[in-house]
Amino acid sequence: MIPSRRGFLASAGTAALVAGTATPARAIAAATPAPAAAPALSGFDLADVDLAESPFLHAQRMTEAYLLRLDPDRMLHNFRVNAGLKPRAPVYGGWESEPIWNEINCHGHTLGHYLSACALAWRATRDRRFRRRVDHIAGELAACQRAAGSGLVCAFPKGPALVAAHLRGEPITGVPWYTLHKVYAGLRDAALLADNATARAVLIRFADWAVVATRPLSDAQFETMLGTEHGGMNEVFADLFLMTGNADYQAMARRFSHKALLDPLSRRRDHLDGLHANTQIPKVVGFERVYAATGDPAYRDAAEFFWRTVAHTRSFATGGHGDAEHFFAGAEIERHVFSAKGSETCGQHNMLKLTRALFLRDPRADYADYYERTLYNGILASQDPDSGMATYFQGARPGYMKLYHTPEDSFWCCTGTGMENHVKYRDSIYFHDDRSLYVNLFIPSTVRWAAQGATLTQTTAFPETPTTALRWTLRRPTRLALRLRHPGWSADAVVLVNGREVARSTAPGSYVAVEREWHDGDRVELRLAMRVAVERAGAAPDIVALTYGPLVLAGALGRDGLAPGADIVVNERRYGDYNATPFAAPTLAGDPATLAAAVSAGERPLEFTIASAQHQPVRLIPYHRIAHERYATYWRVDTGTA
Repeated sequence: MIPSRRGFLASAGTAALVAGTATPARAIAAATPAPAAAPALSGFDLADVDLAESPFLHAQRMTEAYLLRLDPDRMLHNFRVNAGLKPRAPVYGGWESEPIWNEINCHGHTLGHYLSACALAWRATRDRRFRRRVDHIAGELAACQRAAGSGLVCAFPKGPALVAAHLRGEPITGVPWYTLHKVYAGLRDAALLADNATARAVLIRFADWAVVATRPLSDAQFETMLGTEHGGMNEVFADLFLMTGNADYQAMARRFSHKALLDPLSRRRDHLDGLHANTQIPKVVGFERVYAATGDPAYRDAAEFFWRTVAHTRSFATGGHGDAEHFFAGAEIERHVFSAKGSETCGQHNMLKLTRALFLRDPRADYADYYERTLYNGILASQDPDSGMATYFQGARPGYMKLYHTPEDSFWCCTGTGMENHVKYRDSIYFHDDRSLYVNLFIPSTVRWAAQGATLTQTTAFPETPTTALRWTLRRPTRLALRLRHPGWSADAVVLVNGREVARSTAPGSYVAVEREWHDGDRVELRLAMRVAVERAGAAPDIVALTYGPLVLAGALGRDGLAPGADIVVNERRYGDYNATPFAAPTLAGDPATLAAAVSAGERPLEFTIASAQHQPVRLIPYHRIAHERYATYWRVDTGTA
């Protein structure tokens, strides 16, 4: 049976990760392969989780304000032109129109991200301004389909001709399926999160166009086409199958699964060196969804192996990966770790999508640990807390700084994922099965579990203090298991209920389960232990990062030589060139194995000091708090040996 919309949304490994109202299930044809078994856990509807004051809520508000400043009609400009309609507003700049970026042909990708972000923001806040924007965009895309007499909606300068040439196997400039995937995903999210019937109709017609347009391609021709970046097209077609039961969509999900990546990964072979990182990650997010749609274990095995390979052997201390958007061999980390073009923010966005999807099927604490680390040091760290703009790369060149997009003249890929990142923080704090509630993240918030008549409120100053307090509000006494994450960074974990110790764990990277009959007003406290630690850079053990719990500590190196506003830039290709005046960053000295002992706590929470090799104090603060100044996250340590 096809899952209800509530079940689909709660389990999907996509942007639409929250539940809507349930719809009746329909039978799948007997000849259609059966989907995988239901996930072990469900997520909560974004509408069932509230954020309290914290850096996460601040980041959400900044993105909400940015979304409301943007004009959807400017993003729709080229869609209307291609459909033969008069545009209602001038087109935006940057990737959306400027000739310097014609070679990637990403015109229109921003609209897809924006549609997803507005649907997420509506679901989370019920602010009708976001709902009106979703409705407007869906209606405009429907008008484009009617005017063009086609299901295809696109904003490419050559219009549908670019897609037609790609389907014929001709050489093209650009990544049309990658860009179209963003529009597909935006329509999916508008349909599921904002209950928009027009978006659903446009999406189905768009999908049916693709089924017909690609039907003449042989399997070999289709695979050749997939050699060009195509985003997560397998993901959206797997989702469409789970939404509708249409076997054509299931077949398309398989066809859009790049065998050149799937086959070695499903056999647990790491062949990622040199590959463009964020071309691969959306495909793998799609593999997990194709497994959900088909039950074929090859897709599951590929997704799980890829995650282990990237998260455990190819990631920096921040959870980011890659140099100049590409994976590199671990033995070459010394050559890449100090690049200004490391850790593309889009890659972190998609790795968290994959991590969450895998966690739902197999709720392991190491998935949640990676999620937490990347959320703080990648996603939260990517936003300018003053303007709401976002980074592209978050490299570790000592003395460099974070660079953010302009409001209207950039529209990088990471601008688009940035629109989504900060309005969906509440989707991965809590999870549940029938009788258990998992607490994965220590973020001030409240979750309402309607099926159990339960509300859990989390009050915490984490990470400033390594504790969190939870309070139950219950309609009646209820027996449930509360599963609290014992992070891998904490040596032990202690749980108190109503002031009395009830559980103690000495197994970092696990869950502490407290199962009992809970009563209204019961209070739970989780006490953890945070310490400064050293993370060495694999094959380069004299290069280290300093951490405190899940946080990477960055050297705050000031603004010498930097003009005001020098970190707001247009051209992401010039990362490494901007603000490249010579700067002598401090280094460290000593034994890397004992370097953590040289770190002293400062007067304020989460502030530390270490003496540099030049005998000057270096102020250390969490990387996610760094903005508008030079920094260092990795350090080459002078060990005093030849």
